[in-house]
Amino acid sequence: GDIKNIVQKYVADGNPAIQALANGEITLYSGQQTADGVAALKKIAGVTTEGGLGGTYEHVDLRSGAYAGSGGSPYTGPFAGNGEKATQLRRAFLLCIPREEIVTKLVNPINAAIKPLRSVTVPTTIDPLYNKVVTANGSNYYEGDQATKNKRALAIVKKYVSNPIADPIKINFLVPGNNARRAAQALLIDANMANCGFDTVMDTVVDWSPQLRNSKYDATFFGWAPTTTAQGSIRANWRSDGANNYNGSNGGAALDAVLDDVFSRPMSQTVLAGTFIKIERTIFGNAYTLPMYQHPAVLAYDSDLKGVKLSALSPVKEWNFWEWAY
Repeated sequence: GDIKNIVQKYVADGNPAIQALANGEITLYSGQQTADGVAALKKIAGVTTEGGLGGTYEHVDLRSGAYAGSGGSPYTGPFAGNGEKATQLRRAFLLCIPREEIVTKLVNPINAAIKPLRSVTVPTTIDPLYNKVVTANGSNYYEGDQATKNKRALAIVKKYVSNPIADPIKINFLVPGNNARRAAQALLIDANMANCGFDTVMDTVVDWSPQLRNSKYDATFFGWAPTTTAQGSIRANWRSDGANNYNGSNGGAALDAVLDDVFSRPMSQTVLAGTFIKIERTIFGNAYTLPMYQHPAVLAYDSDLKGVKLSALSPVKEWNFWEWAY
């Protein structure tokens, strides 16, 4: 191509980014968007807007311990540890997340093909491994209609709180700021949690990423943006001392050993599926996280710029800049 310099501009909020593209202040944009945001992008003259499946997947993570790296603080909240009470309360909380409603209302208007996600090791429903893994990974525990899941969740909470509707368990939820979709997710979750004996305190923080290590929070939204399809890339997320294990989950020596194994040697698809199932049965069994959906990808750019291609891996927009040309 004929592009010699690329200047990156980071815009924290999606709406100003749309306006910047319309004003010609930026040439190419990619980010998390709402259905209204996508509609606004498509109305900009001289701008091409593309959509598809992104590599990032959305999930709700629950804290169970302190972050093992620097900056971690002790955690003593309702989800602390792997004891029966903490694990059961985590299960109840995840059951009460209205995942299907979130996908239907907030994601499908952008991309109707996206379905609720049921895997943390295979974060896309189009991967041939996905169907093999979800048949036995323990994710079926969180399936079913929401009314039934609410009843199951409330029954669990009642084992530990005599009247959880009148005296709900307080949960501090970290919500990344300047993200309209996550703000809407937070509202839907907050509205449903009252049915299950939880009182979610939604704390919206603009500079949120350093707070992932903060044990003040019991729960948070997060999205892993993969840079590779390597089979062992999940190791840092789930190992007890993993650099990306912000919520302090500790599946024990057995999980650490399986994660080390998948990281250390090539595996056939059959062996890999079985290994991923082992990993996920521990993660789902301990209720550390709930995958929600694969992100809808949104890419918009000056129609005069040729050669732009959307990628599912990060960086999604400038990965092939050498092919760009005017």
